[in-house]
Amino acid sequence: MQTSPRIGIIGTGAIGGFYGLMLARAGFDVHFLLRSEYDAVAEHGLFVHSPVHGELHLHPVQAYRDVAEMPACDWLLVGAKSTSNPTLAPIVSAAAAEGAKVVLLQNGLNNEASMRKLLPDHVHLMGGLCYVSLFRTEPGHITHGANGLIDFGYHSGPATDEEGVQAIIGELAEMLKTAGIPTRILPNVDAARWQKLIWNGPFNGASVVLDAGTDAMLTDPGSRQLITDFMAEITTAAAACGHPIPDGFADNLLAATAKMPDYYPSMYQDWKHKRPMELDSLYAEPIALAKAAGAEMPKTEVLLNMLRFIQARRLADA
Repeated sequence: MQTSPRIGIIGTGAIGGFYGLMLARAGFDVHFLLRSEYDAVAEHGLFVHSPVHGELHLHPVQAYRDVAEMPACDWLLVGAKSTSNPTLAPIVSAAAAEGAKVVLLQNGLNNEASMRKLLPDHVHLMGGLCYVSLFRTEPGHITHGANGLIDFGYHSGPATDEEGVQAIIGELAEMLKTAGIPTRILPNVDAARWQKLIWNGPFNGASVVLDAGTDAMLTDPGSRQLITDFMAEITTAAAACGHPIPDGFADNLLAATAKMPDYYPSMYQDWKHKRPMELDSLYAEPIALAKAAGAEMPKTEVLLNMLRFIQARRLADA
């Protein structure tokens, strides 16, 4: 009889692979859904190369190329990009046990609201924000640079009372703590997503347009000013949408980024490998929300238009 929760990883890229491996090595029953990297992971396992955790290797891996082959899971951590959410929802629903808890580990705004409409009523939905430097170097191999913190909070589902919500949050916090993953519990997922967007929006898009990592963007006065201007615009939009940002928040992000190893964000990795970029959730959605609240984001609109042009040409070449 199963006594420990069964955890499913939907989207075993850098995010899903890293956190899934950490949970599995802590003794949890973790199942990984993969697509293009299935053969490599099934044969050789998952590798994490990290100055923080050392060289980690999980083998064998409970790996699947088809959700129909997976057992029903009590927890589902979704590491796939938000670009795939419409087609992802049936996969999540198929992998979910009755009363399953789904955590979206994604960038952008309103991901939970759009996903909620596509999931069964019995599923609990949570938002998770990952503060971590990760990228894949080859199939099954993930390089971890720094951090690993997950902020998370309850979004919606059958837990309608505070006691039920706190029980679910507590269970997730305890699992992550056991796996050595630092966490913070969010009272408001939407506010936290706006806060993360202040880093994600500028650095992701600018890294593609400028073909540069964080060190170069912060060292050059012009690109640093560009990042600062984007941060200020997003801060204003967040406040208009009812999520005021604490004073000095953007400055603290810049200072923390300057101390990180040189980093090429996830959107740069998508562009480099000719994958669709998360343009809607990172840019189009906040622009629309800000406009509805009476705020404009002209600099972000220019960035979005450039990224759409770059993406169209890049995917055509692919």
